[in-house]
Amino acid sequence: MAKTAKMIQPTITRDLTPERTDCPHCGRPMTADYANRRTLHTLAGVTRLNLTIRRCHHPDCPAHKRPYRPEAEGALALPRHEFGLDVIALIGRLRYTEHRSVPEIRAHLVGRQVAVSERTVTNLLDRYDELLAVALADDRRLRQVLSAQRKVILAIDGLQPDVGHEVLWVLRDVLSGAILLAKSLLSARQQDLADLLSAVKANCPVPIVGVVSDGQSSIRKAVAAVFPGGPYQLCQFHYLREAARPIYEADRHAKKELKKKLRGVRKIERQVESRTDPEAAVVRGYCSAVRSALTDDGRPPLAASGLKLHGRLEAIAGSLGRAEKGGSPPSCES
Repeated sequence: MAKTAKMIQPTITRDLTPERTDCPHCGRPMTADYANRRTLHTLAGVTRLNLTIRRCHHPDCPAHKRPYRPEAEGALALPRHEFGLDVIALIGRLRYTEHRSVPEIRAHLVGRQVAVSERTVTNLLDRYDELLAVALADDRRLRQVLSAQRKVILAIDGLQPDVGHEVLWVLRDVLSGAILLAKSLLSARQQDLADLLSAVKANCPVPIVGVVSDGQSSIRKAVAAVFPGGPYQLCQFHYLREAARPIYEADRHAKKELKKKLRGVRKIERQVESRTDPEAAVVRGYCSAVRSALTDDGRPPLAASGLKLHGRLEAIAGSLGRAEKGGSPPSCES
């Protein structure tokens, strides 16, 4: 069946020309033979690339009439792809850093005016994994970084975007932040993790002087098997989270109790919906401030959301008290 959907028109146009004018094989001048057009979906908008193609016309050249494309094209997109590298990078960040699902990633991209399907998101996520693997395989760059610091403190952690799916295990150097190995595993058995640690240990050009991870039993056993007697430390964030768990539970309970006292906000908003007088605008401003305070969660244990909510509600109550005593209430725009 023929396509009936209307094609999105480009909003950005870029003209790209090869910076090199001589043939990389024979050194003779190349001529601009023809031009190609290419459309990319990027975060900035739909981009039309006008590409000037050069070719060498010397018959004895091994690259005779082989097209030489603009160098800048490779910084924008992969060959034969319609989505830019910035879109692929965003998909990878949403997946592995923010643990978003494929439908959530698609919704985020659509919200940024990038027309994409869920199947395409899955395909681009595969391209992200391949690019990551290529970057991690750059042994020369890693050796330069690690040799300069003369030691490695290894951190190991697993990232699981969706429950029941493969876990991406990332092994990185704490001192430089360089990722030494990343691999998806269906299980987190001791032997599987020990194989990952052994691979890093065998390829690392400098000594691994310590390991940092969470308290997962299989990780501890794998570390003990690969680095017997080596220094091993629980991740500071995980340690702090566990130590602060009683405080976190008390803070969460306090926040729940505070929210119970604010359930009448919507009723107040309905009473002033049809009014346009200044008093109604002030009431709507206070209601918006309360809603904002309710939806702004902290990240335990580094931020106590209950204490933050309490502080903001105290500020709102103080403002209301001053208004009742005859002070000037804040405007709805402040």
